[in-house]
Amino acid sequence: MIDIIFLGTGTSQGVPIIGSEHPVCKSQNQKDKRLRVSVALKWGKFFFVIDCGPDFRQQMLNCRTNSLDGILYTHEHADHTAGLDDIRPFYFKQGKIDLILTKRVFSFLKKRFDYIFDNENKYPGAPSVNIKIINKNQKFILGDKEVVPIEVMHGKLPILGYRIDNFAYLTDVKSISDNEILKLKNLDVLVLNALRKEEHHSHLNLKEALSLSEKINPKKTFFTHISHHMGFHDEIQKTLPTNTYIAYDNLSIKSR
Repeated sequence: MIDIIFLGTGTSQGVPIIGSEHPVCKSQNQKDKRLRVSVALKWGKFFFVIDCGPDFRQQMLNCRTNSLDGILYTHEHADHTAGLDDIRPFYFKQGKIDLILTKRVFSFLKKRFDYIFDNENKYPGAPSVNIKIINKNQKFILGDKEVVPIEVMHGKLPILGYRIDNFAYLTDVKSISDNEILKLKNLDVLVLNALRKEEHHSHLNLKEALSLSEKINPKKTFFTHISHHMGFHDEIQKTLPTNTYIAYDNLSIKSR
């Protein structure tokens, strides 16, 4: 059994957006307040996070974890990587933190966080990491579970989602091949991005996300990476099919 905690369910600017007068941004419903997208996965003695955006510190405080076994990256965009420096408390407490990522994402992180990876001139307060390179064609072990990478297209950029047991996490999807969909059969839980109602060049909109969910046919689907343009959480939820949900920050679910 995997415990899944939605650390953040918002798009790249979060919700509310700074300075916005949009009604959703002014909502008092906590389900309409969204940090940048990320999930935590817990099972047995293990605690992993998928992506590490600019709200990582607050997310770790919110979920009250005392340890971190590693960060699994989907891709290199800032809303998925900008919080890397905030692994420092974990590093000071437990030593090097595992980063599980592709060569392309690693190259990006080395440029943006060069002080973390510069072993010759290492700043004493910088964290250290263990780099574990993965690729789209090879399963790997996370903790004591097998992970199946799922390649999806984020506009024109190929990125990775992941399947662990009967749980799959796909964010920033615009399209996915039939061959990759075959890897997603018999899911208990699918987490999938659904940005807004209007079409977008690099993200699924609500109609597209519903269509893809129906094609994959999991027992339950939870939508994430949600913009204020989607509308109010409670109103959108009423329009969704059975066993399909708009996720919200700090929601905790389970999957076999």
